[in-house]
Formats: sequence, structure tokens, C-alpha cells
Amino acid sequence: MQDSRLEKLAEVLIGYSTEVKRNEKVLIDGFDVPDEMIVALVRATRKRGAVPFVQLHHARLSRELAREANETQLNLQTRHELALMKHMDAYVALRGSHNITEMADVPGEQMKLVAKKIRPLIDHRVKNTKWVVLRWPTSAMAQLAGMSTEAFEDFFFQVCTLDYRKLQPGMKALQKLMEKTDRVEIRGPGTDLRFSIKEIPAVICGGDRNIPDGEVFTAPVRDSVNGSVSFNAPSIYQGTSFDKIRLEFENGKVVRATSNDSGRLNEILDSDAGARFIGEFSIAFNPHILHPIRDILFDEKIAGSFHFTPGQAYETADNGNRSQVHWDMVNIQRPEYGGGEIYFDGKLVRRDGEFTLPALRSLNRTRSSRK
Repeated sequence: MQDSRLEKLAEVLIGYSTEVKRNEKVLIDGFDVPDEMIVALVRATRKRGAVPFVQLHHARLSRELAREANETQLNLQTRHELALMKHMDAYVALRGSHNITEMADVPGEQMKLVAKKIRPLIDHRVKNTKWVVLRWPTSAMAQLAGMSTEAFEDFFFQVCTLDYRKLQPGMKALQKLMEKTDRVEIRGPGTDLRFSIKEIPAVICGGDRNIPDGEVFTAPVRDSVNGSVSFNAPSIYQGTSFDKIRLEFENGKVVRATSNDSGRLNEILDSDAGARFIGEFSIAFNPHILHPIRDILFDEKIAGSFHFTPGQAYETADNGNRSQVHWDMVNIQRPEYGGGEIYFDGKLVRRDGEFTLPALRSLNRTRSSRK
């Protein structure tokens, strides 16, 4: 892999996404990532006069630890990692995996326990540090994308070093519109969804939280969701693959959920009281991401898509829902995926994945990809 590409990506993560300043402490968290990329991040951190710290993880070891983890072990581990996190100003995580379903045979109750115990660590990181998270390109990801390893690496670096500044005017216009909106209606094949986003903030994601990025999100008023939604992007959650997820809502709650594995789907949605309510609604528009690859950090940014998220709400766009679950489910509305429409207060905002309002058209793939 070319060193110049690693250096450019490290510069994006340290210089733009987290805007690391002199004397700040930066935790670099690597999951099955080559040493060369970690070295590039350490050097980029030191270049700004900041102090790097490094943690390394491996998926096979994480699986083994999770299989028979108990509360005593997890409590101590979380306290230890939380104590370190409380000293950090910024957090940069690169998550690779040679087998994206490595956790598939960890019992559901164990995954539920692990998720519950690490929640305080995640909450502190999200609320109190500048953070950015991205995947790392592996042969497993290339295979899921139906691409050669080399072609996928080229795609990865093109997407992850996108100049997000060029999307800012359109993102700000969409944010402003969402914050003025009460009623949202979404229609499409298998989807007839209605909810309110009244008085809930909208948040721009332009390369400063996740890489790749390209979305504006908010949350529905917790009890306002009614109707049904079908998700045409495949999903992997807690190591299990899901296809053709369909959710039906009454007064905010998922009252019926089906998929290729309806049993496991409902088991996850029964994790706690908040898991059957929605914590996030987001509209995505990354011009370089067109098709799902079963990796949510990419798939949730697909041009012409939206995602709807059972579980935990972000405090920056809070509807009060709390859960250990946060599962982004993606519907692509471009014509080749069946099309669809989004309305704000009865006015058409996007049709077949293309924004219709003049202030938002710069976010359309055909325009933003030419910039």
C-alpha cells in the first residue's frame, strides 16, 4: 500500500476530522489494522504537537473473550478503559476485519451483556471527546463488495479522502430545512412511513465523526412513527447477516419485524425497552458510495439513501430514547433500487434519490461527483 495514501488519510483524520491541537491527548484504536497506518497516525498526531496513545485489537481474540465473558471481567475492563478515555481529548478508531461475521457464533445473551457493559465507555467517548471512526479495507470487505482487493483499496481511499468542505453549503441547507420541518412522509416499495421531527436538532456529518461521511441526521419524535418500512440494503449486526428487513410501527414502537432471520431480529429488538423505538433518522448523499457492501459505515452513506435506526438516540439530536442497541437500517431510493419519495410537511424533497429543491441539488450525486 502506498505510503502517500496512508499519510493523506492520517492527515484527514487528525487534521480535519478531529482537528487535533497542540498538547491534546489522542487515543488511536486499531482493530486488525496494519502497523504502517497506525505509524502514520502517530506521526500526524506528533506533527501537531499532540500526544498519541495506541490500543490494538484483533477480532479473533475479541470473539474468544466475548464467548464466556462474565460481569466481573467486563466491569473491570470497562473501568480500566474508561479511566484512560477520561484523559483523552480525541479518539480515532480504525476498524478492520478479516472476517466480518467473526462474532456470529457468540451467543446472543453474551453479545447483549458485552454491549450493555461497554455502553458507558461509548457514551463518554461520544459526549466528551472529538472522535472519528472508520473501517479499514481488507480482503473480506473487497469480497463482500464484489471487487478485487486492489480495486477496493482504490475505492476506499477515494471515498475516505473526499473533500467534505465542498458539500457544506448543501448540508447546511438540508440541516436548516430539517429543523423547520414537522411531518415527514417516506414512500416507496414496501414503505409507507409517517413521523414527526418537530423541534429536534439536525446534525451535519461532513467528515468529522465517521469516515466515510455524507449525511444529515435527526430523530423522530419518539411516539410519532407509524406505518411500515422495508430495507433493501443487507445488514450485519452483532455478527449476524440480515436481508429484507421490514418493520411495522404503531405510535413509535416496532410491533412487527420480519427478515430472513426474523427470530434473531426480534431477539435483538427485545434487548431492552428502547430497542423497538427509533433513535435516528438520516438522509445520506456520499457521491462515491452507490451500492451496499454489508459494512454500515459505508452503506449508511449511500447516495440516494436514508436510514432509520432502532435504539439509542444521539444526545445531539435527542428524542429521549435510550437503548444498548443502535442499528442503522438502510433504504436506497435510487431508481435501480425501486425508487421512492421523501416529503417534508407535504412538500416533495427528494424523489428517486435526487433532491428536488434548488438549495439541496448540490448534494445530488450527478452534481457533487463532478466537483
